[in-house]
Amino acid sequence: MNVRPLGDKIIVKRVEAQDKTESGIFLPESAKEKPQEAKIIAIGDGKVLDSGERAAFQVKKGDTVLLSKWGGTELKIDKQDYIIVTEEDILAVIA
Repeated sequence: MNVRPLGDKIIVKRVEAQDKTESGIFLPESAKEKPQEAKIIAIGDGKVLDSGERAAFQVKKGDTVLLSKWGGTELKIDKQDYIIVTEEDILAVIA
């Protein structure tokens, strides 16, 4: 992928939705919810502060994170689905 996010933007890729429930029932495509879990693919340089310095991110490339349900902008690069979010759209880092 040859895309570099700018400023405080982060590119993430959603974790695949589950195909079946814990009890073993297979879910059709229409019944699957968009997972809120995603993996960070690339991060920008950070938000520019009033002092002119860049704020450091609290997350790093490769982290698995929990996204807000409606945050971000979906895009397709090389037939892969990604989302561009700001750090504010990230609710937590999953350890």
